[in-house]
Amino acid sequence: MPASTAIVTILAALLLGAMSPGPSFVIVARNAIGLSRGDGLATALGMGIGGVFFSGVALLGLYTLLATVEWLYIGLKVAGGLYLIYLASKIWRGAAKPLAFDAAQAAPANVRKSFWIGLSTQLSNPKTAVYYGSIFAALLPQHPPLWSYFALPPAIFAIEAGWYTIVALCFSSKRPREVYLRWKAWIDRVAAGAVAALGLRLVLTAHKVGI
Repeated sequence: MPASTAIVTILAALLLGAMSPGPSFVIVARNAIGLSRGDGLATALGMGIGGVFFSGVALLGLYTLLATVEWLYIGLKVAGGLYLIYLASKIWRGAAKPLAFDAAQAAPANVRKSFWIGLSTQLSNPKTAVYYGSIFAALLPQHPPLWSYFALPPAIFAIEAGWYTIVALCFSSKRPREVYLRWKAWIDRVAAGAVAALGLRLVLTAHKVGI
Protein backbone atom coordinates (compact mmCIF):
# COMPACT_ATOMS: atom_id res chain seq x y z
CA MET A 1 0.00 0.00 0.00
CA PRO A 2 1.46 3.40 -0.96
CA ALA A 3 2.26 5.75 1.90
CA SER A 4 -0.36 8.25 0.76
CA THR A 5 -3.04 5.55 0.80
CA ALA A 6 -1.90 4.43 4.24
CA ILE A 7 -2.17 7.99 5.56
CA VAL A 8 -5.71 8.35 4.18
CA THR A 9 -6.65 5.00 5.76
CA ILE A 10 -5.22 6.10 9.10
CA LEU A 11 -7.22 9.33 9.00
CA ALA A 12 -10.40 7.44 8.08
CA ALA A 13 -9.86 5.02 10.97
CA LEU A 14 -9.24 7.87 13.41
CA LEU A 15 -12.40 9.58 12.20
CA LEU A 16 -14.37 6.41 12.91
CA GLY A 17 -12.77 6.26 16.35
CA ALA A 18 -13.66 9.87 17.08
CA MET A 19 -17.23 9.26 15.96
CA SER A 20 -17.70 6.23 18.21
CA PRO A 21 -19.47 6.83 21.53
CA GLY A 22 -17.18 7.46 24.47
CA PRO A 23 -16.29 9.92 27.21
CA SER A 24 -15.04 12.54 24.74
CA PHE A 25 -18.32 12.51 22.86
CA VAL A 26 -20.34 12.72 26.07
CA ILE A 27 -18.27 15.60 27.47
CA VAL A 28 -18.58 17.70 24.31
CA ALA A 29 -22.29 16.98 23.97
CA ARG A 30 -22.94 17.63 27.65
CA ASN A 31 -21.16 20.99 27.59
CA ALA A 32 -22.97 22.00 24.41
CA ILE A 33 -26.36 21.01 25.84
CA GLY A 34 -26.00 22.09 29.44
CA LEU A 35 -23.76 25.15 29.13
CA SER A 36 -23.46 26.92 25.79
CA ARG A 37 -22.38 26.47 22.20
CA GLY A 38 -19.15 28.32 23.01
CA ASP A 39 -18.36 25.86 25.80
CA GLY A 40 -18.98 22.96 23.45
CA LEU A 41 -16.68 24.44 20.79
CA ALA A 42 -13.94 25.12 23.34
CA THR A 43 -14.18 21.51 24.51
CA ALA A 44 -13.88 20.36 20.89
CA LEU A 45 -10.70 22.42 20.49
CA GLY A 46 -9.21 20.68 23.52
CA MET A 47 -10.05 17.29 22.00
CA GLY A 48 -8.26 18.28 18.79
CA ILE A 49 -5.07 19.28 20.56
CA GLY A 50 -5.16 16.05 22.55
CA GLY A 51 -5.30 14.12 19.28
CA VAL A 52 -2.24 15.99 17.99
CA PHE A 53 -0.38 15.00 21.16
CA PHE A 54 -1.15 11.31 20.68
CA SER A 55 -0.17 11.42 17.01
CA GLY A 56 3.12 13.10 17.87
CA VAL A 57 3.96 10.46 20.46
CA ALA A 58 3.14 7.68 18.02
CA LEU A 59 5.16 9.21 15.19
CA LEU A 60 8.26 10.13 17.18
CA GLY A 61 8.51 7.23 19.58
CA LEU A 62 6.87 4.07 18.34
CA TYR A 63 8.36 3.66 14.89
CA THR A 64 11.98 4.00 15.94
CA LEU A 65 11.50 0.69 17.72
CA LEU A 66 9.25 -0.93 15.14
CA ALA A 67 11.68 -0.25 12.32
CA THR A 68 14.18 -2.68 13.86
CA VAL A 69 11.95 -5.25 15.59
CA GLU A 70 9.82 -6.94 12.95
CA TRP A 71 8.09 -9.41 15.27
CA LEU A 72 6.93 -6.55 17.49
CA TYR A 73 5.53 -4.77 14.45
CA ILE A 74 3.53 -7.87 13.52
CA GLY A 75 2.44 -8.37 17.12
CA LEU A 76 1.14 -4.84 17.36
CA LYS A 77 -0.81 -5.30 14.15
CA VAL A 78 -2.54 -8.33 15.66
CA ALA A 79 -3.10 -6.57 18.98
CA GLY A 80 -4.42 -3.51 17.19
CA GLY A 81 -6.83 -5.57 15.13
CA LEU A 82 -8.12 -7.44 18.19
CA TYR A 83 -8.57 -4.19 20.06
CA LEU A 84 -10.59 -2.72 17.20
CA ILE A 85 -12.83 -5.79 17.18
CA TYR A 86 -13.26 -5.47 20.95
CA LEU A 87 -14.08 -1.78 20.60
CA ALA A 88 -16.60 -2.55 17.87
CA SER A 89 -18.32 -5.10 20.11
CA LYS A 90 -18.64 -2.50 22.88
CA ILE A 91 -20.11 0.04 20.48
CA TRP A 92 -22.57 -2.55 19.18
CA ARG A 93 -23.65 -3.62 22.68
CA GLY A 94 -24.14 -0.02 23.74
CA ALA A 95 -25.97 1.06 20.59
CA ALA A 96 -29.42 0.62 22.10
CA LYS A 97 -28.53 2.39 25.35
CA PRO A 98 -29.65 6.03 25.52
CA LEU A 99 -27.00 8.67 26.18
CA ALA A 100 -27.12 9.91 29.74
CA PHE A 101 -26.00 13.47 30.41
CA ASP A 102 -25.37 14.33 34.02
CA ALA A 103 -25.13 18.09 34.14
CA ALA A 104 -23.97 18.00 37.74
CA GLN A 105 -20.71 16.38 36.65
CA ALA A 106 -19.73 19.16 34.27
CA ALA A 107 -20.05 22.78 35.28
CA PRO A 108 -17.23 24.79 33.71
CA ALA A 109 -17.56 28.49 34.42
CA ASN A 110 -16.17 29.66 31.06
CA VAL A 111 -14.83 28.53 27.71
CA ARG A 112 -11.25 28.42 28.99
CA LYS A 113 -12.20 25.87 31.60
CA SER A 114 -14.22 23.96 29.01
CA PHE A 115 -11.12 23.81 26.80
CA TRP A 116 -9.04 22.31 29.61
CA ILE A 117 -11.77 19.82 30.41
CA GLY A 118 -11.75 18.70 26.77
CA LEU A 119 -7.95 18.42 26.66
CA SER A 120 -7.67 16.58 29.98
CA THR A 121 -10.48 14.19 29.04
CA GLN A 122 -8.70 13.30 25.81
CA LEU A 123 -5.26 12.89 27.40
CA SER A 124 -6.47 10.92 30.41
CA ASN A 125 -8.40 8.35 28.41
CA PRO A 126 -6.20 5.24 28.03
CA LYS A 127 -8.48 3.85 25.35
CA THR A 128 -7.67 6.84 23.13
CA ALA A 129 -3.95 6.23 23.55
CA VAL A 130 -4.33 2.53 22.76
CA TYR A 131 -6.52 3.30 19.75
CA TYR A 132 -3.96 5.71 18.30
CA GLY A 133 -1.12 3.29 18.94
CA SER A 134 -3.05 0.43 17.35
CA ILE A 135 -3.97 2.39 14.24
CA PHE A 136 -0.49 3.78 13.69
CA ALA A 137 1.22 0.45 14.35
CA ALA A 138 -1.12 -1.37 12.02
CA LEU A 139 -1.35 1.04 9.09
CA LEU A 140 1.67 3.33 8.94
CA PRO A 141 4.60 1.91 6.93
CA GLN A 142 7.68 0.97 8.91
CA HIS A 143 9.61 3.68 7.07
CA PRO A 144 7.09 6.50 6.55
CA PRO A 145 8.10 9.33 4.20
CA LEU A 146 9.29 12.58 5.76
CA TRP A 147 6.23 14.51 4.57
CA SER A 148 3.94 12.31 6.67
CA TYR A 149 5.47 13.70 9.87
CA PHE A 150 4.32 17.16 8.85
CA ALA A 151 1.00 16.20 7.26
CA LEU A 152 -0.45 13.89 9.91
CA PRO A 153 -0.62 16.16 13.01
CA PRO A 154 -2.61 19.01 11.38
CA ALA A 155 -4.83 16.51 9.56
CA ILE A 156 -5.54 14.71 12.83
CA PHE A 157 -6.28 18.01 14.54
CA ALA A 158 -8.77 18.80 11.77
CA ILE A 159 -10.45 15.42 12.22
CA GLU A 160 -10.66 15.47 16.01
CA ALA A 161 -11.53 19.15 16.44
CA GLY A 162 -13.71 19.12 13.32
CA TRP A 163 -15.81 16.15 14.41
CA TYR A 164 -16.33 17.42 17.93
CA THR A 165 -17.15 20.87 16.55
CA ILE A 166 -19.95 19.22 14.58
CA VAL A 167 -21.06 17.46 17.77
CA ALA A 168 -21.06 20.75 19.68
CA LEU A 169 -23.02 22.54 16.97
CA CYS A 170 -25.55 19.73 16.64
CA PHE A 171 -26.14 19.22 20.34
CA SER A 172 -26.50 22.94 20.94
CA SER A 173 -29.36 22.90 18.40
CA LYS A 174 -32.63 21.18 19.22
CA ARG A 175 -33.57 19.50 15.93
CA PRO A 176 -30.24 17.76 15.05
CA ARG A 177 -29.94 16.53 18.64
CA GLU A 178 -33.38 14.92 18.45
CA VAL A 179 -32.56 13.27 15.11
CA TYR A 180 -29.34 11.71 16.41
CA LEU A 181 -30.94 10.43 19.59
CA ARG A 182 -33.79 8.91 17.57
CA TRP A 183 -31.45 7.03 15.22
CA LYS A 184 -28.59 6.43 17.67
CA ALA A 185 -28.87 2.63 17.62
CA TRP A 186 -28.52 2.38 13.83
CA ILE A 187 -25.75 4.98 13.59
CA ASP A 188 -23.72 3.26 16.31
CA ARG A 189 -24.18 -0.17 14.72
CA VAL A 190 -22.96 1.04 11.34
CA ALA A 191 -19.87 2.53 13.01
CA ALA A 192 -19.32 -0.73 14.93
CA GLY A 193 -19.45 -2.77 11.72
CA ALA A 194 -16.90 -0.53 10.01
CA VAL A 195 -14.48 -0.68 12.96
CA ALA A 196 -14.85 -4.48 13.23
CA ALA A 197 -14.13 -4.91 9.51
CA LEU A 198 -10.93 -2.90 9.83
CA GLY A 199 -9.85 -4.89 12.89
CA LEU A 200 -10.48 -8.21 11.13
CA ARG A 201 -8.47 -7.06 8.12
CA LEU A 202 -5.51 -6.16 10.36
CA VAL A 203 -5.52 -9.57 12.02
CA LEU A 204 -5.77 -11.47 8.73
CA THR A 205 -2.94 -9.47 7.11
CA ALA A 206 -0.64 -9.30 10.15
CA HIS A 207 1.92 -11.61 8.53
CA LYS A 208 2.45 -9.07 5.76
CA VAL A 209 5.10 -6.80 7.22
CA GLY A 210 4.80 -4.16 4.52
CA ILE A 211 1.58 -2.19 4.65
